[in-house]
Amino acid sequence: MDKEKARDLFEKYIRKLRITPAWDVRLEFVEDPAWRKTGDFKIDCDDRKAVLLLNASSPRQENVEEVIVHELMHIKMYPLDQVTESLIVNCFEENSAAEKFAYQQFFTALEQTVEELAKCFLLEFGEDRELSFGRCRQMKSFSELYDGLKSIE
Repeated sequence: MDKEKARDLFEKYIRKLRITPAWDVRLEFVEDPAWRKTGDFKIDCDDRKAVLLLNASSPRQENVEEVIVHELMHIKMYPLDQVTESLIVNCFEENSAAEKFAYQQFFTALEQTVEELAKCFLLEFGEDRELSFGRCRQMKSFSELYDGLKSIE
């Protein structure tokens, strides 16, 4: 990973997404090869501080610009994220099947929405508009998903 390029992209997008000056955001690189994520955030909402973590050792995505925009979109979505999570906590019994289902649906929808917003933003403002397909390499093929299932005929 070109850390200098990542820093430049980070600075570009914290301004373009209007994250700063409302938030204090810092970029840090994770050098641990065991860390499985490509990017993540640590957020202190009360103090409006955040640290964007990027995997410098073994990222699963090829396009660092896409990862940076995706993670910064999480900050933009954070208020909605917190409201939704609070609703789940207050409306469902802890560790119930309903709570687990609501969390799974919420986090899937959140990730899909954040990624779609990141793609749209990259298509408009990106230097590298080639999307990453690194996660696809680890997924089962369409036909593999059906291996071992009984025929309904």
